[in-house]
Amino acid sequence: MPDIGLLGFAVFVGIILIWIWNSLYIIKEWERGVVLRLGRLLPEAKGAGVRLVFWPVETLYRINLRLETLDVPPQDIITRDNVSVKVNAVCYFRVVDANLAMSQVQNYQYATSQLAQTTLRSIVGQFELDEILSQRDKVNAKLQIILDQDTEPWGIKVSKVEVKQVDIPEQMQRAIAKQAEAERERRAKVIHAQGEFEASQKLADAAKVLETQSSAIQLRYLQTLTEIGVEKNTTIVFPLPIDIINSWVQALGGQKK
Repeated sequence: MPDIGLLGFAVFVGIILIWIWNSLYIIKEWERGVVLRLGRLLPEAKGAGVRLVFWPVETLYRINLRLETLDVPPQDIITRDNVSVKVNAVCYFRVVDANLAMSQVQNYQYATSQLAQTTLRSIVGQFELDEILSQRDKVNAKLQIILDQDTEPWGIKVSKVEVKQVDIPEQMQRAIAKQAEAERERRAKVIHAQGEFEASQKLADAAKVLETQSSAIQLRYLQTLTEIGVEKNTTIVFPLPIDIINSWVQALGGQKK
C-alpha cells in the first residue's frame, strides 16, 4: 500500500509538471501572444514576459512584431507606352495587431507577398517608361499607399516600398542612348547659338561706341598690331580704313561714267 501511494503521488506530480511545462510561456519583447480559449480568440494579446495559459483549454500562438523585409521577385510588366519591362521591388512591413494577423489571414507573410506582386504589376503598368526611370519616388509612394490600405484589415502596416531594378530590352536601351545623345547635341547647339547671339549684341554695342569716337578705332588698330608683334612673325599688317576704300570705289565709278 505505501508503494501504491508513493507511485500515485509521483504520477500526480508528473502530471502537474507536464501541465506547468505546457502552460508557461516566455514571450520576448518583440512578440505578442495570441490566446485561443476553447477555439475563441481572447480580445487582448499577451505582452512580453512569463505568461501562464491554462493548457489544454487555452492555446498560445506567438506573433512577431519586428519589421520584416519582403523581396518581390521580378515581374513582367507592360508600361502605359507599351514597353515590356521587368521590375522587382522590396517591401518593408510589420504586424501592428497580432489578433488580426492571426484571425483574418491564414499566412500573412505569403498573403502580403502575393498582394505586393499583383500590386506592383498593376501600378507600374499605369506609368510610362520615362516616369518609372525618372520618378521612382512617385511610383514608390503609390505602391506603399495601396499596399498599406489593402493590408490594414490584416493588422499589417506597410512602411515602405522601393522599386529596386528596372530591366528593359536591349533595343530599347539603344533607343534611349540615341535619344540622350540627340538631346545633348540639341543642348550644345542651343548653347552655341546663345553664345553667338550674346557676342553679336556685344559687337553691336562696341560698334556704337567706336562710331562716336573716331580715334578709338585707330587705337584698336594699334593694339591689334601690338598683339601680332608679340608672336615674332614676319607678317606685316597694314590697317586700311574702309572709308578710304569706299571713296576710291566711288571715284572709279564716277570716272567710268
